[in-house]
Amino acid sequence: MTASSQELHFADAGEAADLAAFLARLIHYDRAAAVRLQAGGGVLAVFGRPPSFEVLAIRTARLDAIVGTEATSGTSSASGTSTVSGTSDTSGTSAGAAGGPGALDTTVSAGEFADALDTARAGRTADGPSQSHDRGLVVTVPQAVTGPPWAGVLPPRGGWRRVSGLPGVDEVRGAVAAAVAEFRARDTALPEERRTRAERDRIGREIWTRTLGDTGLPLRAVHAAQSLGFLRPVRAAAPAATAQGAGGGVATAAPDAMAEPLALLAAGGWLRLRTPYGSIAVRTSGLSGLPVTPA
Repeated sequence: MTASSQELHFADAGEAADLAAFLARLIHYDRAAAVRLQAGGGVLAVFGRPPSFEVLAIRTARLDAIVGTEATSGTSSASGTSTVSGTSDTSGTSAGAAGGPGALDTTVSAGEFADALDTARAGRTADGPSQSHDRGLVVTVPQAVTGPPWAGVLPPRGGWRRVSGLPGVDEVRGAVAAAVAEFRARDTALPEERRTRAERDRIGREIWTRTLGDTGLPLRAVHAAQSLGFLRPVRAAAPAATAQGAGGGVATAAPDAMAEPLALLAAGGWLRLRTPYGSIAVRTSGLSGLPVTPA
């Protein structure tokens, strides 16, 4: 009987830690959250949908390799043998340089993936500073789950164009703070007989479907970016893995490419707010009834 699994070899343990923090925020909003994982070109992209915001959140991290393992009970399997950097592996392990398109595409439990990251990080700590880690952090991919409807409708990989008119990061944070303050003030002003979930939802929809200036980006997208930690100040050495190329596809970027705090991109009926720590995407047309469609 053969069991197979895949291992992700992260290039940087710090980026894996940031990814774990992102998953923790998703789980805060939905304990049963699922995430779609796609890897190729040396980058892992993690897509999630925090239900309170009705957007897609995207976080990336660099990979050194994706390794597929097969273990056959009582025997040694040589199937799946591949050659990587001139080295042949015949131990039942198929290794790849995390480069080929479609190297990984699966939907998993966010909680299980977070646990796998935590386990790998704990093991690294237990090994001590003297332990050699040739490929950074190694994490086993959880078993696939049946994906929610949104997981089948992701933003396009290419064709993105820049949208002008996006305010600076301080103004964006200010817009979120003003919207939150307005919601709280209007909620407090409701008479007791109208203080219902339906009325609060109505106020929330009115506020969060407004757009940020003339950009067409719903305020709920900016609120999601703030709540998921995407609008925090950029570190001195910004994480290269969190960028997505202006062309739309998942791509690595050098730290100096992260000098631009925010960018707004559009492609194929989608808007994407790109930050140094991740992206927030919203569907602006098509597929009537899809929850991520702005009202």
